[in-house]
Amino acid sequence: MDSTIIIIGILALAIGFAIAKVIEKNRASSTIKNVKKQASMMLKEAKTEAEQIKKDKILQAKERFIELKSEHEKVIIGRDKKMNEAEKRIREKESRVSLELDKNKKLNRSIENKEKDFDYKLEFIEKKKNEVNKLHKNQVQQLEVISGLSANDAKDELMETLKEEAKTDAMAFIQDTLEEAKLTAQQEAKKVVLNTIQRVGVEQTVDNCVSVFNLDNDDVKGRIIGREGRNIRTLESTTGVEIIVDDTPEAIILSCFDPVRREIARLSMHKLVTDGRIHPARIEEVVAKTTKEIDQEIVEIGKRTVIDLGIHGLHPELIKTVGRMKYRSSYGQNLLQHSREVANLCSIMAAELGLNAKIAKRAGLLHDIGKVPDTDTELPHAILGMQWAEKYGEKPDVCNAIGAHHDEIEMKSLYAPIIQVCDAISGARPGARRQVIDSYIQRLKELEDVAFGFSGVQKAYAIQAGRELRVIVESEKVDDTKAAELSFNITQKIQNDMTYPGQVKVTVIRETRVVNIAK
Repeated sequence: MDSTIIIIGILALAIGFAIAKVIEKNRASSTIKNVKKQASMMLKEAKTEAEQIKKDKILQAKERFIELKSEHEKVIIGRDKKMNEAEKRIREKESRVSLELDKNKKLNRSIENKEKDFDYKLEFIEKKKNEVNKLHKNQVQQLEVISGLSANDAKDELMETLKEEAKTDAMAFIQDTLEEAKLTAQQEAKKVVLNTIQRVGVEQTVDNCVSVFNLDNDDVKGRIIGREGRNIRTLESTTGVEIIVDDTPEAIILSCFDPVRREIARLSMHKLVTDGRIHPARIEEVVAKTTKEIDQEIVEIGKRTVIDLGIHGLHPELIKTVGRMKYRSSYGQNLLQHSREVANLCSIMAAELGLNAKIAKRAGLLHDIGKVPDTDTELPHAILGMQWAEKYGEKPDVCNAIGAHHDEIEMKSLYAPIIQVCDAISGARPGARRQVIDSYIQRLKELEDVAFGFSGVQKAYAIQAGRELRVIVESEKVDDTKAAELSFNITQKIQNDMTYPGQVKVTVIRETRVVNIAK
């Protein structure tokens, strides 16, 4: 029973497996048929799409061909048009050339005719010229007989008359030209200079080569002198300053041409007198300490000056040189004050002229650095200052302005004349500088002597510190025309024979007085 069931089960499984195989086979065949149908449909669609793409590409190719053909035709048409235009221009040129040739032929014929006429007229003119020469000789002979003068004498007399008239006319023309130039050329220059001067105001002081050290009482003088003069000798040897102890009450005089050493001596003496310990060792210690303080102060003064003027990038050695200017003077004018003033003047003038104000200010501050050398040198201060500026990396315009502000070298930029003008403005301020009285009086006398060297001069006065020369002439000997000529000749004589600062104005005064007395 059990085996029968097992057999039946096995048969059922076999039958089921067979049926499953049949069903799977049928399903696979149906799937294959469906795939084949889909593949055939995709092929058809691909063929259809390919045909459509082919047709589109053919249409695009035809359209591109048509476009290229039209462009090519346009190029050909344009080229043909240019060729036609060129041919037309050539034909026009040929026609013009032919017309010019015709004109030249006609012109050559007319020239030949005119040459024939000219030759005929030239012969006629030669004949007339000979006749005129004969008549002229006869008239000259008759005039010589009438006047009693030969032709050469009359010619010389006429030449002298013409020379005087030409000289008078030339002087009048020169005077008119000068007046016109003053009205036109100097107007703008005066405007710039006056605007610059008016915008800068400084306080001028005159330094001396002597400093006075005040004392509380005269008993300190003996302590300063020391036993057998040891203290005063030590002071003089360490500071390089001459110390004068005389009968002046409560005062000691410090004399030295170097203001730095004089200031070191003054401060050292102040410290010694205040401290009360005055002996050679203490003097050497105080002088050494004061020297270091002055060196530091010089650097601080230079830095403060550069910062006040707004100048950047200056080399430390140049800053130190600027600080040393405080203890230098030029014709009695403090050099640092003068340089600061020139820097401000240059900045304003450069701005008025449309130039770089910073470069002008820098050159104005450094223009006199050659006046404070550490060692003795025979070079002019302008050349020495230029060499220092080049050494410490200043720009070529600044170096040239420093070297050329006294005309030692050629001016290569517009900053150089600005520095020169502003330097003269600063030095020409009333009270800015002092000169030795003897040389000043001698220069005024030489100016007056130049005027007295001309005939007709009655009096001559040099006024305005030698910047104007007023000449009074005799009205009987010098007329108005000769007065203008005399003024011009005097200015030329001053320019050629004298050396003077700035300009000298020459004024010739001619006056006629008629006096009657009623009784």
